[in-house]
Amino acid sequence: MKKLNPGLGRVRAPAAFAPALFCAAALTATLAPISTLHAETTAKIVMQAPLRVIDPILTNAYITRNHGYMVFDTLFALDANGKPQPEMVESWQESPDRLTVTLTLRPNLKFHDGSPVTGEDVVASLKRWAERDVLGLRLMAATRSLESPDATTIVFHLKQPFGMLIDALAKPASPVPFIMPKRIASVPVSQTITEVIGSGPYKFVAADFQPGVKATYVKFTDYVPRKEPASGFAGAKVAVVDRLELVNISDSQTAVNALRRGEIDFVEDVPPDLLPQLADAKGVALKSYGDSTNIFTMRMNWLQPPFDNVKVRRAVLAAVYQGDYLAAQIGDEKMVKLCGAVLSCNSPYASEDGATQTKEPDLAHAKALLKDSGYDGSKVVILHPTDLPVLASLASVTAQALKTIGMNVEIQSMDWATLLSRYSKKDPVAEGGWSIFQTGFTSLDLMNPLTNPNLDGRGTAGYVGWSKSEQMEKLRDQFAETDDPARRKDIALQIQKLNYDQVFFIPLGTYSKMKGYNAAKLGRMTDAQIPLFW
Repeated sequence: MKKLNPGLGRVRAPAAFAPALFCAAALTATLAPISTLHAETTAKIVMQAPLRVIDPILTNAYITRNHGYMVFDTLFALDANGKPQPEMVESWQESPDRLTVTLTLRPNLKFHDGSPVTGEDVVASLKRWAERDVLGLRLMAATRSLESPDATTIVFHLKQPFGMLIDALAKPASPVPFIMPKRIASVPVSQTITEVIGSGPYKFVAADFQPGVKATYVKFTDYVPRKEPASGFAGAKVAVVDRLELVNISDSQTAVNALRRGEIDFVEDVPPDLLPQLADAKGVALKSYGDSTNIFTMRMNWLQPPFDNVKVRRAVLAAVYQGDYLAAQIGDEKMVKLCGAVLSCNSPYASEDGATQTKEPDLAHAKALLKDSGYDGSKVVILHPTDLPVLASLASVTAQALKTIGMNVEIQSMDWATLLSRYSKKDPVAEGGWSIFQTGFTSLDLMNPLTNPNLDGRGTAGYVGWSKSEQMEKLRDQFAETDDPARRKDIALQIQKLNYDQVFFIPLGTYSKMKGYNAAKLGRMTDAQIPLFW
């Protein structure tokens, strides 16, 4: 551990990781003589959606985030216990007044094009990320200047202490603060990057990329993993295979058949009704990403009628029932759980206050609420993704519930990439806008009030759905400012109640997502809530 510099507080060094999670065989292989290394291995993988957008800052799409984790690295990362640990950072210092935070990079970090990772790359990457990320925006608002005085040093000069600085840099949810070369990170955040160069364990093969069809990644031989064992998103990132080929198979049954036959090696999301087909498949392993780690959600458009009226939003909340969504989409009681916690039921701040959708709905009450709202029969357009099986049944459940209470509903179907483009439109429904979309999150995305996008109260400057609430933003500011656990818990409860009073979003139930994979090739993958191929 380094000594403290004059005028600086403590120096923080890497914490220890749980030995049980150590990928011993993988790290041994990196130290073995060349003659003993295994022959090149290739794994064909099928993710939950086709990859079309390769810029992990431009979109919140999970497939693009997963792509990002293969290619890029981060300064800090969450371990298996949800604690931030250094990743690209060797050590960091905080001044006694907490207004200066200095990060020192690990030695020998290289980008895939052979150039060294420098502090200037980090500064440019963080500034681009912060323009798109709610927590990043808050961090930069608290920062007087962010600079790199030399090649391995990054310094935050803060206006006021920001207790969540390291948490922000370790944020695992989209958009992730991935580090890119300065020339790429300098691309305006309104434009997509066209070059994918990171410093992570895999290199992106640009020549092989066919948007929506295929993407290829090869092991980055110059990557130097940390000495700590792999733990969640943190620790040693030792590539489990030499080559990853992402292929698009939109039909789940086809993907499962291909996995059984050994034609592919990984399926990110195996539907519950297909799990029995893999239970006895030779060489195939099935594993959960964790208990109740995935949450279905509904988001309404606050800008356009009828959901610019809070009374209509309350009527929808009163009309829906989580059990209907979980039965239609998952269908296995052992894999689901009713939960009305807006910060996820895995959160230390979990609460059921204000949630009604965890019980059978009182439709007479919902109809009365709708009548009181003055609803005039305005069309409600529900966006429905056709190529994402994990969300396929949600739109029809919502449509039925809303029709039952007398709403004029239309489902509009499209592929996921089109939906992601469509839901950014603020136009009226008649001009191509929308009313409702449903999606899924991991609890990682929802557990913190600052990073939960559904609780964004900034209106048109915020997350799609454009909820606006000064009260919500004040509560989130207060959460960011305090480091008192009891105070944070109290604020989180106020946020929970405000969400259901104004209906920012509706959690539609939780489930345990299952992956299927070739045990011989991919059995050493670290456990996390998303696929990590190290």
